[in-house]
Amino acid sequence: MNNRLKIAALCALMVLSGVAASAQRYQGIVDKSVAIVGNEMISLSDVEAQVQAQRAQGQPTDRCQILENMMQSKLYLAQARVDSLVVNQDQVAAQLEQYMANYLTLTGGEEQLEEQFGKPIYKLRQEWRTQLEEQTLAQQEQQEIAKKLPTLTPYDVHQYLDTVEVSALPVVPIKYQMSQICMYPDREAAAIAVKERLLSIRERILAGERFATLARLYSEDPGSARKGGELGMASKSIFWPAFSDAAMALKPGTISQIVETPDGFHIIEVLEKQGDMFNARHILIKPSYTVEDREKAFKRLDSLRTAIQDSTITFELAARFYSEDPATRTNGGQMADPNTGSAYFEIDQLKPQDYAVIQDLQPGEISEPIESLDNEGRDGNTVYKIVRLDKIVPAHTATFESDYTELLGLVQNQKTIEAINNFLDDKIKTSYIIIDPLFKDCEFSREGWAQKIRKDS
Repeated sequence: MNNRLKIAALCALMVLSGVAASAQRYQGIVDKSVAIVGNEMISLSDVEAQVQAQRAQGQPTDRCQILENMMQSKLYLAQARVDSLVVNQDQVAAQLEQYMANYLTLTGGEEQLEEQFGKPIYKLRQEWRTQLEEQTLAQQEQQEIAKKLPTLTPYDVHQYLDTVEVSALPVVPIKYQMSQICMYPDREAAAIAVKERLLSIRERILAGERFATLARLYSEDPGSARKGGELGMASKSIFWPAFSDAAMALKPGTISQIVETPDGFHIIEVLEKQGDMFNARHILIKPSYTVEDREKAFKRLDSLRTAIQDSTITFELAARFYSEDPATRTNGGQMADPNTGSAYFEIDQLKPQDYAVIQDLQPGEISEPIESLDNEGRDGNTVYKIVRLDKIVPAHTATFESDYTELLGLVQNQKTIEAINNFLDDKIKTSYIIIDPLFKDCEFSREGWAQKIRKDS
């Protein structure tokens, strides 16, 4: 299912990155304070909780890096309190619920989660809420540091260009600007055909055939089909709302009616429910289109292409009148990255089908009709189109004239990093900090930490 892909990113809210380190050195040690930063204490169990969080996701762990990141967060936190920054509790509550749901899904349920962390659910909720609140304040403080920087001007960008080696300047990759005219196959007819197939499969299940066997034969969700359609115990929040609503309404062992999501059409069998979690099987079938659909669309698109090339109609006017893509037809077919809004695409931002056709075009040329995908659903829906290559911006070393916005962002980022580094270095020098000798062999990224390690008595 598409929404499962959100788990790793969402769980990373509070997980610290690092490299592998031996856990044996810490085994058998009674929990104790391993660092004091101002009025804040970091215990060995706090560090180990972060280790467990990373380990639960199969990530490497480095306790030295984890402790250093935690101490830095405490420095931000202390300043945030001095600056009277306030936590958005509604936002924290929503993050906590999503965090809980994702970890319950990763571990398989409340019992498994408690076993994984060695703590009851209520205790984990308390700890994670506190961590999220502190993390939010720390992030706000970093934003405050950045806000205090003076507004950059073209002079700052020129100064950067005058002082940096040309070899150190960023290389702007090749970019493409494109326009398109799109036509969709008969979605309604395809949807009816899929529903008829699923109704037939559902009747076979109700007549006694095994859901798992038919899922292996017919489901188009490769991740679950090989497991008989089983998705595993998971929070309802990670699925499309229509899917989770239908599943939560079912009694275990019953089969749903047909459920439509952006991924396609499903029938669902719930195996088990625990609170807001469920384990279900499903059979997913996506609409498919006929050769006749493709030929019909290609014929219309080819006629439009010919009319444009003969100057009977402009590309922009044809897009406004005939394109079926609402995102581009209103602006004459010009494409824009849905994530950034930019009219320029790097190669890795293009759909493979689109890049395959434009790579042989010259600016102003229009492609033959192609079959591609739009931006809806997990993988996109089938769409037929012609593409005009409007402009190519060759790969080049960034210049003030061509790439001012990118260079301004680069300088801004460098100034922000410099300000944050200065803040941390200053706070390490002036704050009351004690680090336990347990971490005396750590190679911290900031030299100031080494001066704060308590000497063995």
